[in-house]
Amino acid sequence: MLKRLFVFSLLTILILSGCSSTNESSAQEDDVTHWKMTHISDESHLWHRTAVEFAELVEEKTDGKVMIEIFPNSQLGSEVDNINSIRYGATDITITGETLEVWTPSAVMLAVPYAFENEEHMRDVIEGEIGREIEQDIERDAGLKPLFYMERAPRNLTSNYPISTPEDLRGFSMRVPNVPLFLDSWSSAGAQPQVISLNEVFTGLQQSVIDGQENPNDLIESNGFYEVQNYLNTTEHVRSWIYVVVGAEQMEALPEDQQQAVEEAAAEAEQYAQELVEEENEAVLQRLLDNGMEINEDVDQDAFREAMLPALEEYFDEEQLEMYFDILDAADSNGGAEE
Repeated sequence: MLKRLFVFSLLTILILSGCSSTNESSAQEDDVTHWKMTHISDESHLWHRTAVEFAELVEEKTDGKVMIEIFPNSQLGSEVDNINSIRYGATDITITGETLEVWTPSAVMLAVPYAFENEEHMRDVIEGEIGREIEQDIERDAGLKPLFYMERAPRNLTSNYPISTPEDLRGFSMRVPNVPLFLDSWSSAGAQPQVISLNEVFTGLQQSVIDGQENPNDLIESNGFYEVQNYLNTTEHVRSWIYVVVGAEQMEALPEDQQQAVEEAAAEAEQYAQELVEEENEAVLQRLLDNGMEINEDVDQDAFREAMLPALEEYFDEEQLEMYFDILDAADSNGGAEE
C-alpha cells in the first residue's frame, strides 16, 4: 500500500511539474508579439524590400520580442481590405497612401496634381507641420499610426510626339487610372482622358485607341510602354508618397521600450527606402533611354499646374483647398528648392 502511495505521489509530482513547465513555456511565448504586415506589391518591388528591412530591424531592436510576418502581393486582399483588417484586429501593419481619403479628407494630399515643385519641397512638407497634421488626422480618423513614409517616383506623360504645354493636349486621347481627381485634372488641362484597366493600355496604345498614358517611370518600363510610345514627357504632375502604418491600438499595446524600438527601426527603414528609390529612379530612367525613348524635358509644368487648378478647386472641400494652398506656400517660403 505504501509502495502504491509512493508511486502515485511521484507520478503526481511529475505531472504537476510538467504542467508547470508547459505553463512557463507558454508565458514566455506570450511575451513575443507577432504582427502581420500586408501590402499589394510583389516581392521584387522596393516597398516589399523595405518591408523586409523594417521587419528585420524591428526584430533586432526588440531582441526578438516583436516579430513581423509579411504577406505581399495582395495575398490578404486589396489596399482597402488591408486597412479594414487592421481596424478589425485581424492584421497589424500595411502600406497605404491616398486611399486613406476614404477615412480622412486630408489624405488626398498624398497624391494631388502639382502640389509639389520638386522632391525637396515634398520632403519638407511631409516632415513639417502639414505632414504632422496629416498623420494626426490619419491616426484620429482611421485608427492607424504612420510609422514612416516612402516616396513614389513622379508620374509622367508618354506620347508619340512631344507634349510641352496644355495646348499640345488638344485632341489628345489618354488613359488615366480610375481616380476621379486625375480624370478631372486632365480634362481641365485640355486632354481627352478615359479610364482603362492597366493591363489593356499597351494594346490601346499599339492600336491607336489612345494616344498616350501617364504613370511613374517604373510602371512605364515594366509594362513595356517604351515599345509603343516615343516620348517620355517630364510633366511630373503627381509627386506622392505612401505610409507604412500600424494599428494605433496594436502599437499602444507594446511596452514603452518596444514602442521606442519600433520607432527607431521605422526611422532607419525610411532612410533605407529613400536611398533605394533614388537608385531605382536613376536605373529605370537609363533603361528607358536604352530602350529608345526620348526624354522631353521642355515641359512647362507651371502652365499644366494652372490648367489643372480649376479641377482641384471643384473637387476639394474648403479645408482640403486651404491645405493645398498651404503646401504651395511652403515652396514659396523655402525659396522653391532646386533638385
